[in-house]
Amino acid sequence: MRNLRILTLFMVCLGVMQVQAHRFAPSLLKVNETAPGQYHVVFKTPAQSVSNIPLEPQWPEVCNVINASPPQLENTGVVTSLQLQCETLGEAGLVGQTLGVSGLGPNQASAMVMISLLDGRSYQEVLDTDNPAFLVPADSSAGDVMGDYVTLGMEHIWEGLDHLLFVFGLLLLVGGGRRLFWTITAFTLGHSITLSLVTLGFFDYPVELVEFAIALSIFVLAVELTRVNRRDALWRNPWWLAGGFGLLHGMGFAGALAETGLPQDNVPLALLFFNIGIEIGQITFILLVLAVWFLIRRPLAPWQERLRPVPVYILGALSAMWCIERGLATLLA
Repeated sequence: MRNLRILTLFMVCLGVMQVQAHRFAPSLLKVNETAPGQYHVVFKTPAQSVSNIPLEPQWPEVCNVINASPPQLENTGVVTSLQLQCETLGEAGLVGQTLGVSGLGPNQASAMVMISLLDGRSYQEVLDTDNPAFLVPADSSAGDVMGDYVTLGMEHIWEGLDHLLFVFGLLLLVGGGRRLFWTITAFTLGHSITLSLVTLGFFDYPVELVEFAIALSIFVLAVELTRVNRRDALWRNPWWLAGGFGLLHGMGFAGALAETGLPQDNVPLALLFFNIGIEIGQITFILLVLAVWFLIRRPLAPWQERLRPVPVYILGALSAMWCIERGLATLLA
């Protein structure tokens, strides 16, 4: 009983700390060469920070900022644009030079560096606490794209508490076995479709409305969990609910990917491996939940029926809070 109380308290605190769940705004340092020695730089950071130490872009000391725009708030991030002059670097330009972002450690953050050169070469690298700088090589590789976007996909699913809670709700609804396999497959198929279509530019959507709908999907799932004993059609065919709401969650994933950006010479590869990263993170979460349940189910067996509603109440409370918050944001947008 004591263990369950601790677990419940932990989940509630986690939800309160991450009330802005899925408000994912990755840091981005995007550098485009516009003329020999001339670069247009876009630097984006989250609007909400966890440290007083700012995130700041780093480039070679011989480069000079000749024009900079005031920071602008865009969705969940703050964007700064500037012109960088690096003519003293010679013909090689930024090749062989180091770019980076300071302050990643104190902010517990990662950042994507994207570089496009006049000759068509492009590079991308995920920076973190252990790797805060990137040495621009002579050639880019598909392996870099695969590794970077798998990492970004995993980070996104783990930072998106609302996505994880929806998956957790599906686990509560269907249990394990074949039903779990087909339900998670339907959710994966749903979010993969909209992630691809939105990222490739087939349609657009109002971000605030989709964020509200994602929160609403968790609330609907929580309500359905109170009806499990009725064995209704939705309970017997949960993949319809998982696939339908998966379409909404895919739009949320696409929003995160759009804010990070895609390498223009490797868009399909980056999209594929971002989605693979999401799936790896999702499967890891499911295995972790099942492992925890395996460890605690015997000690909690005498109170299992009495305590069964607790996780449902947590899902309902957090999703209702997000619905109110995001609904207000939608009306004010």
